[in-house]
Amino acid sequence: MSPPLSTGPDAGSPTGRPSDGAGSPFTRRTPRIVAAARLRRRRERDATGRFLAEGPQAVREALSSGAAREVFATAEVGRRHPELLTLAGQQQVPVSAVTDDAVAALAETVAPQGVVALCRRVDWRLAELVAAPLRLVAVLAEIRDPGNAGTVLRTADAAGADAVVFAGAAVDPYNGKCVRASAGSLFHLPVARADSAAAVAGLRAAGLRILAATGGGEADLDELLDAGGLTTPTAWLFGSEAHGLPADLLDTADARVRVPIHGRAESLNLGAAAAVCLYASARALRQREQLG
Repeated sequence: MSPPLSTGPDAGSPTGRPSDGAGSPFTRRTPRIVAAARLRRRRERDATGRFLAEGPQAVREALSSGAAREVFATAEVGRRHPELLTLAGQQQVPVSAVTDDAVAALAETVAPQGVVALCRRVDWRLAELVAAPLRLVAVLAEIRDPGNAGTVLRTADAAGADAVVFAGAAVDPYNGKCVRASAGSLFHLPVARADSAAAVAGLRAAGLRILAATGGGEADLDELLDAGGLTTPTAWLFGSEAHGLPADLLDTADARVRVPIHGRAESLNLGAAAAVCLYASARALRQREQLG
């Protein structure tokens, strides 16, 4: 049986119970909800080191990773996703019952799914990241769109990348839309934030070849793959969909690589281009390892 949702004065304890039936779910005006809702603003996230993860998938991964500090859930979520309450109990994470309007105050989606986790940030310092063995890294350089950034993070995770770096003036990885677009991948692999030049220098010093993904690249991805040019540890630089990579970063790359367009499409969007590049590198690296 799943542990019940905690409410009223005993809420906040992993084993809390409504006291004498008098407890009631938190509303949007409950101080804990008011405080948590402030985390929708980056200033509050930076000041507290906390952020919100919305929806069953994100909450499940936050709990599994140890990042969750509290879960706010409606009674309906308790019925539909009892495994979340069980997992929270196993992790000793308090689960607090909330009303639909409380979830609406915390969530950023039009149709919230009834559950939000309050999480600690999972930042890595660049120095920590490059101290570990790295084969494949995605660098999100100046990408401002949170949906695109979260999608590339998810893609990097799926391709088996070792880490993701949000470089320069890139969006906050803990932006609500970015967290949702990552579909839990934010909790799966190291994520660092760094100055763009420092990120490139650190990754190069760690032995990675720096490849810039750009539509105007001199190197063709297919030709590079066929020639064995993706068999060494690689950091891919990805820029914003609207503006591409900054010129100074392009100049630091060991090669500028374009994804070939064989049909009539003008270009690929950022998520698709990142997937093609990361999967090409991941395949080449696996084949090299298989060959010994």
